[in-house]
Amino acid sequence: MSSCRIWLCALWLLIPATGWTAEAVRVAVASNFLAPMQQLARDFSTLTAVEVNISSGSTGKLYAQIINGAPYDLFLAANTREPERLAAAGRTEAGTRFTYALGTLVVWSPDPALFHDDNGAAMLKDGRFGRVAIANPRLAPYGAAAQAVLEALGIAGRLQSDLITGENIAQVYQYVATGNAGVGFLALSQIRPPGRPSAGSYWRVAADLYPPIRQQAVLLSGSGAAARRLWEYLQTPAARDTITAFGYTVEPATAGVAP
Repeated sequence: MSSCRIWLCALWLLIPATGWTAEAVRVAVASNFLAPMQQLARDFSTLTAVEVNISSGSTGKLYAQIINGAPYDLFLAANTREPERLAAAGRTEAGTRFTYALGTLVVWSPDPALFHDDNGAAMLKDGRFGRVAIANPRLAPYGAAAQAVLEALGIAGRLQSDLITGENIAQVYQYVATGNAGVGFLALSQIRPPGRPSAGSYWRVAADLYPPIRQQAVLLSGSGAAARRLWEYLQTPAARDTITAFGYTVEPATAGVAP
């Protein structure tokens, strides 16, 4: 999508919706992106008076729901694979798949003094954390990224008995916050909300230890005009600013929409 079109979308969103039927938009969003999506939904609803209903979960679980007929309009996954599979199955609106965010993986502890400088890899190798929580690698892209980190560090086998697996990274956060795990692999956005200091301490995992987490969105077949309006809003400068404020990076505005 060209930068010119993005600005036109932004201007169009600001036009009063005279005669607009305020149908609700049903959004399925990966757990890591729930907080940013809630903020984006509030901003979009303020501009358009369109209600946004959000359901979150692991990307794999949401994909299964969509395949089995769950009535979502827009899917924000934490990877590229599931949007690609939906497109290949004819379950999406043509030309609507784009990368809305690039995720950052961290290892987090509620202890503010635990991580400092770049000591995370050495501490993981020392095995001093007790139980380590990750999301299910089969369902959650951040879990797959965490598994890749453990393998890259050569400790996946040794830590196997100390791993606690959550269905998604929201559950991983709860495991660590409640003391059921010493540390957990999370998205940076979960522990660094905009305008507030980070809770605890974290190690920002070196990017060369895991594949890039390219998070894609796609309009699902049968979605209406309101859903397309939200899809367009997600590509405006205002929305991209919100996404980066939550700790994500975004691709250049001219890139991302799949053919």
